[in-house]
Amino acid sequence: MVLIAIIVHKFALSQTAEECLKDFDFLVNKIREDYPGYNDKITDVNRAQLKDLENVIRQKITNYPDSCGHYLNEYTSFFQDFHLRVRRVWSENNQQLEIMDVSTYGKNLYVNVDSLHQATKDAKGIEGVWKGFRQKFVVTKDGQKYIGVVGNNSGWKSGQVLYEFEPVNDTVFNVINHSLVRDRNPHRTKASLHLDGKVIEFHDDTRFVRKTDCDIFDKAFLHSYIPLYPNGINTFPVAMFLSDSTFYLRVPSFFSNTGNELVIKHWDEIMKRPNLIIDIRNNGGGQDNFYRELARIIYTRPFETKGVEWYASKGNIAHFEEAMRRGEIRGGEEGMRWTQALVDAMQENVGGFVTHPYQVGSNIIATRDTVYPMPRNVGIIINERNGSSAEQFLLAAKESDKVILFGNRNTAGVLDYSNVTPISLPSNNFQVWIPMTRSKRLPENPIDNIGIAPDVIIPFPATLQLFDRLDSWVYFVKSYLELLN
Repeated sequence: MVLIAIIVHKFALSQTAEECLKDFDFLVNKIREDYPGYNDKITDVNRAQLKDLENVIRQKITNYPDSCGHYLNEYTSFFQDFHLRVRRVWSENNQQLEIMDVSTYGKNLYVNVDSLHQATKDAKGIEGVWKGFRQKFVVTKDGQKYIGVVGNNSGWKSGQVLYEFEPVNDTVFNVINHSLVRDRNPHRTKASLHLDGKVIEFHDDTRFVRKTDCDIFDKAFLHSYIPLYPNGINTFPVAMFLSDSTFYLRVPSFFSNTGNELVIKHWDEIMKRPNLIIDIRNNGGGQDNFYRELARIIYTRPFETKGVEWYASKGNIAHFEEAMRRGEIRGGEEGMRWTQALVDAMQENVGGFVTHPYQVGSNIIATRDTVYPMPRNVGIIINERNGSSAEQFLLAAKESDKVILFGNRNTAGVLDYSNVTPISLPSNNFQVWIPMTRSKRLPENPIDNIGIAPDVIIPFPATLQLFDRLDSWVYFVKSYLELLN
């Protein structure tokens, strides 16, 4: 959101070139020595290209060290693996940028909010008091300009200027979003008024509603308004029956137990209907155990899973040994035994790949005790935001005789190198998130940068902002499944 970014910048990093170069050298070495995809992706064909990129990034860092994080990720992006990335470590202990008392607008403006509210609560123009999910600001005139002034935004003080609005026409505005950080330039965006001036949308970001005299009305309006310029990130869990023959589940993430909980809660309703729709649009993955109950419902026959092999680099071995020393291994004594067995196997094949000893000597065959007669048909709705564990779920789902995948684009393709662990860079301002395993599907059946294709192409355009709503995709899949019966 527009305002949150400014709050975060209170703890942004002002990093020296020397610090960033140390981070970069560490990153280059870490990926070369410990990334399981390095030798698969770096060959005689592109080795010189990677070396040239290293030199270019070192020069960029020397010239613009405050953009350190951007350049570190420019390097990781060369490997085309979204599991391999650099993230900032946000901490109040990081060096703080200088926060000004006056924003980059150049002066503060003090507004009588109550008087402005009374004068503009029925207005259709941009002047007035605007309420968002976490913030409030007021728009008033300063000469010929419309100015957005702080109401009750965390990290800002009353009177500080957030926005300048330059009219394009009566309802559309070019916006300058001001900053409190010294030497940081404001950025530009667009905003527009809707519903006779009752809503203002910052395009592809967030929205605000005009304040009324009823706080409950304002909140209900804000939460139920469907934006014309959505940011595409709001997808909420849903469980409901669509008809006597079709039940619908939306599971937007496998980072929590939501999917399992929905199945357990609605088990009887699901099991008495011949059709089930599982909507995982925008589900970027998480943990495989969080789709356990979904996999249970769709299962029809045993199938082989390829599993993974661990890269036995010296750095990866040292990481596990240190985690055991610090007591950071999950699963108690069993977790320690599992980890020690893996470390022992890795130490016997340093520089190579190993299968965990508990899985050596046999193919991994996924079997379950029960094939449920209902549902008979399962439609899974996918999109380009599905990755990682969501794609692992889809690989299992494709083994089921019940399942059809619906969508209009392949999934993200982020699965071949996994079991990601964060490693701090020398400055402690960043972490590199780096995989430790490689799928045994490789090299014959890669997923990365390819994805998983839908079986049936949905003819309608994608819905950018789902919230908890049903859309034409859902009704298309419903009709398709019901016509199969």
